[in-house]
Amino acid sequence: MNLKKIIPLVAVVVLLLGVISGCASKSGGSKGKQVIEIGSQSPLSGGSATLGDAIRLGAELAIDDQKAAFAKKGFEIKLKDMDDQGDPKKGVANAQILAADKNVLALVGHLNSGVAIPSSEVYEKNNLAMVSPATTATVVTDRGLKSVNRICARDDFQGPAGANFAVKTLKAKKIFIIQDKTAYGSGLAEQFRDQAKKLGADIVGYEGITVGEKDFSGVLSQAVTKKPDLIYFGGVYAEGGLIIKQARQKGLNMPIMGGDGLDSSSTVQIAGDAVKGVYLTSVAGDVSKTEKGQAFAKKYKEKFGKNVESYSAYGYDSAGVILKGIMNAINANDGKKPTREQVEKAIRGIKNYDGVTTKVSFNDKGDNTYAKVYIYKFDQAKYPPAQEAEISQ
Repeated sequence: MNLKKIIPLVAVVVLLLGVISGCASKSGGSKGKQVIEIGSQSPLSGGSATLGDAIRLGAELAIDDQKAAFAKKGFEIKLKDMDDQGDPKKGVANAQILAADKNVLALVGHLNSGVAIPSSEVYEKNNLAMVSPATTATVVTDRGLKSVNRICARDDFQGPAGANFAVKTLKAKKIFIIQDKTAYGSGLAEQFRDQAKKLGADIVGYEGITVGEKDFSGVLSQAVTKKPDLIYFGGVYAEGGLIIKQARQKGLNMPIMGGDGLDSSSTVQIAGDAVKGVYLTSVAGDVSKTEKGQAFAKKYKEKFGKNVESYSAYGYDSAGVILKGIMNAINANDGKKPTREQVEKAIRGIKNYDGVTTKVSFNDKGDNTYAKVYIYKFDQAKYPPAQEAEISQ
C-alpha cells in the first residue's frame, strides 16, 4: 500500500466534508435548525449610545430567554444588531442591509424618530415589521405603514402631559423652551408649547440649538433676560445634560423639565449635582415598581454587568412582541418558517401581550393602546429619578 498516495487523498476527503458541513451550517443553522434573525437598529455610538445600547441589550436578553422555545420548533433564533449612529442616512443604509437578508423577519428599533422615519420606508417596501421601543414622533405611525409599530406613547400624549404637570402642578406661568431641531425634540417641544399656551402659560422664548453643540451660553443668556419660572428642553441627554449644568451656572435655578430623552444615567453623569430639581416626562415605566420588573433588572445586571436604563425593558418587550408574532406565524403556517408578510400581519395583530413594563395591543396605526406617560424628578444626583406620577391615555 502506497502511503504517499493515500495521505493526500484523505486530506482531500476531509476538506470536502468540511466544506459540505460548513455550507449546511450556513443554510440550515446549527444542528440542522432553520435560522430566524431579529434585526436591531439603535445608536451604539455617538451622543445617544447609552439609550441605544440599552435597547440592544434588552432585545438580546429577550432572544436568549426564548431560544429554547424556538429550538423545539426547529428554529435557531439570532439577533442581528446594527449601529444606526443616530444618523438618518446610516439608518437607511442599515435598513437596506437588513432587508436584503432574507433570514431577518422583523426588527427592534429605533431610538430616534428622525432615524426611524426614513428607515421605515425601506422596511415597508420589504414587508419587514418594525417594533419600536422609543420613537415618539407622531408621524412615525401617522403615515399608516403596515410594517411600523411602537410600544411607547406618542409625543401628542407626552408633550401635553408634561405641560399639564408644569402649569397645573408646578404652577409655571412664564416658560422658556429650548429644542434641538430634530424630529423628536422639535415635535415634543411643539406639543408641550401648544398645550401650555392653552392652559394660559406665557411662552417667553422658543429657541433651537444644534445637536453636537457644547456651549449654550447664548441661548441661556436669552433665558436670563426673560426671567422664566420654568425652562423646558426638547432633546436628548447629550445636549440636555450640558444645558442643565450651564443653566445652573448662570443662576437659572427654577425647575427645568424635559422629555424621555433625559431619562438616562448619562444625564446625571453630564449634569452632576445640577440635575437636582429637574423634572422629566418619560414613556418608559420604572421596572422597580413590580416584582416582574425587579426580576428583569436583576437578570439584566447579571448578564451584562450593567444597571437597567429607561429603555432596557422596552427593548426587551419590543423583542418579546416580535417573538410572539413570529411564533404565532409559525403555528399558523403548520410549523414552517413564515414569510415576512405573515410575520408583519401577526405582529400588528398582537393583543394584550403582557410585557415587563407595559401591556401591548396595537391599533390600526401600530400604536400601543396601553402606552402610558410617567413624570419623574431628580431629587438627588442619582439615576433613576423618583416617579412623581403615572398618566394613562
